[in-house]
Amino acid sequence: MSSSRPALLRVLDGETLATPPVWFMRQAGRYLPEYRALRATAADFVGFCLDPEKAAEATLQPMRRFPFSAAIVFADILLIPQALGQKVAFEAGEGPVLGELPPVEAMAALAEEAGRALSPVGETLSRVRAAMDSQRTLIGFAGAPWTVATYMLDGANRTIGKGERALARDFVYRDAAHVEAVLDVLVEATAHYLKMQAEAGAQVLKIFESWAEGLSDELFDRLVLAPHQKLVARVRELGVTVPLIGFPRGSAALAERYAAGCDVQAVALDTACPLEVGRRVQAIKPIQGALDPLLLRAGGAALDRRVDVLLDAWGQGPYVFNLGHGILPDTPIAHVEQVLKRIGAD
Repeated sequence: MSSSRPALLRVLDGETLATPPVWFMRQAGRYLPEYRALRATAADFVGFCLDPEKAAEATLQPMRRFPFSAAIVFADILLIPQALGQKVAFEAGEGPVLGELPPVEAMAALAEEAGRALSPVGETLSRVRAAMDSQRTLIGFAGAPWTVATYMLDGANRTIGKGERALARDFVYRDAAHVEAVLDVLVEATAHYLKMQAEAGAQVLKIFESWAEGLSDELFDRLVLAPHQKLVARVRELGVTVPLIGFPRGSAALAERYAAGCDVQAVALDTACPLEVGRRVQAIKPIQGALDPLLLRAGGAALDRRVDVLLDAWGQGPYVFNLGHGILPDTPIAHVEQVLKRIGAD
């Protein structure tokens, strides 16, 4: 394989590199003083995400500071509900607050236009791609259907508290047909959204399933695996050829089932994934993850040891070094530098 190809893309092709490519989830965020200053210039978070100039700057800030192999576009998984006609707002100290769920038929009528409705994200990607050198990869993303559905179904009721999103499976027990109809709409809308991102310059697309935890085998297949399969197939039908990374966070041992059953090019692993499970997933396709962001925040010798353990366990195959979840806002910048130095990133 050509060494002129960016490191992340080489790994997603199945290549093992002596030094793995590295990027971190939420690498553009509140732990950076320059991000906090930029964020203060916009009162509304959704508006900030949909401002291409500001979102591109946020995306590029960590790329200027650190030798990350890839940038991930600054956006949010809950832009899709807004494109489907549901009110979305972010309240300080509360997180996302959604309005009433529109009728499925009304959302279905808007699904094919999701990419156009969220075109500012495409402009952000184009700006970032133009500003980055060719050896660094640009990643686009979307929330997975089930994760986005958990927020949408709860809507204005707010019956699911912060940190209890996994309880959304109660919706499935009460009205499975309605949930599946919403998931089908989200598959279509998300496919068009991802297509728009690829056309705007994204070289990799990531599917974030933040709420794959707490599911039985049957529900995992119905709510995670089947919608991901449909989404990947629809994205390919729309002509998208760039690699896809799936992230079934909280899936534990079911990550292996996901890797075997979903046609993504790589699987991202969370902090709780056992090393041996990671090895088995890696025998199927490339993996990404899974440093604990709490350990990144703590730093010290324990951080160095865990970096070494992950590199020893997974570095002998196609591997992208990353966190098992996003960087915490109070993470010292020096600890990010510590990890990058330990890996040998330059």
